Amino acid sequence: MATLIIHSNTLNFEQSKVIERTFAQGTKLTKIDNHFRVELDTPPALEIIQKLANEIKVDINLLPENFNAKEIKLVISDMDSTLISIECVDEIADYVNLKPEVAAITEAAMRGELNFEESLIKRVSLLKGLDTSALSYVYNDRLKLNPGAEKWISGLHKNDIKFALVSGGFTFFTERLQKQLNLDFTRANLLGEENGELTGEVIGGIIGAHAKAEFLHELCQKLEIKPNQVIAVGDGANDLVMMKEAGLSVAFNAKPAVQKQASTALNYSGLDAILDFIE
Repeated sequence: MATLIIHSNTLNFEQSKVIERTFAQGTKLTKIDNHFRVELDTPPALEIIQKLANEIKVDINLLPENFNAKEIKLVISDMDSTLISIECVDEIADYVNLKPEVAAITEAAMRGELNFEESLIKRVSLLKGLDTSALSYVYNDRLKLNPGAEKWISGLHKNDIKFALVSGGFTFFTERLQKQLNLDFTRANLLGEENGELTGEVIGGIIGAHAKAEFLHELCQKLEIKPNQVIAVGDGANDLVMMKEAGLSVAFNAKPAVQKQASTALNYSGLDAILDFIE
């Protein structure tokens, strides 16, 4: 049997008819919490699922055959453009009138066109001499959680599932989000500071694609669980190594390359739709 998850609390008559027409007359939709599930004898082609999702404007995902929701003990998520709606480095750069230049580098790195570590070193170097107060301004004035974030994290904790935030961004933001959202674990890059100004350097090893995956395995050892008990969430190319190690990967409003390689994707829903996989 193949299980389809339809990430919607309600379906109107037209949406239901399209679903029925796509699969079979009398296809049974089972309502579970805030989503619907469809059990099919054979898994439909991903092209069919994607076409249906785009037609009814609702996320639809096929659960991997070996996925066991009851075994999930950890969710690990990217920060920029995943948990939050901005790329922090781009917004910091706006304070030195370099946002377009830095954002173009960020976008190319997220598409996988540039080496992430090298691109981060270049972007951070452009921030040299910036007053560190700019970081606080970004956090207070520009940083916004993506829709459903708080409900998602609260729901995970209710299910006794730990939450880890890992970022190619900066500890200034991950540490504050950890306190704000009661996150279990965080890891990110440390910006160099001296005399109240950024030095234009990253202190220590850079948290890139492989470091994110290593953090996943480190937490598995700490929690005494296996990687197939982890859900990994991301949007950019530097999340792919981590996502491939997890039992379930979720591409959230992700770049095309990430959506193509992830086991599931969310393009219409908020982050709380990830709870549909475990509830």
